[in-house]
Amino acid sequence: MPTISTFYGILIQMFFNDHAPAHFHVKYGEYKAVIDIQTLEVSQGKLPLRAFSLVREWAQAHRAELFEDWELCRGKQQPKSIQPLE
Repeated sequence: MPTISTFYGILIQMFFNDHAPAHFHVKYGEYKAVIDIQTLEVSQGKLPLRAFSLVREWAQAHRAELFEDWELCRGKQQPKSIQPLE
């Protein structure tokens, strides 16, 4: 599973040829979650509120890039790295 961004100990990843709807995976310590790109809501798992807030802020700023990476992964192609939250 390619890591497309890392910030503040948070890993953002996508699977190749993953199921719809468009989403990304988040790992933060022992926490794991799946975030829907369209709604930016947790669809599976959970994150601490502070980590979720950071992820959501980052995803809002990079939503178009996330959709591009989703399409690349659906086509079994390497996604592009996305700039981390600063």
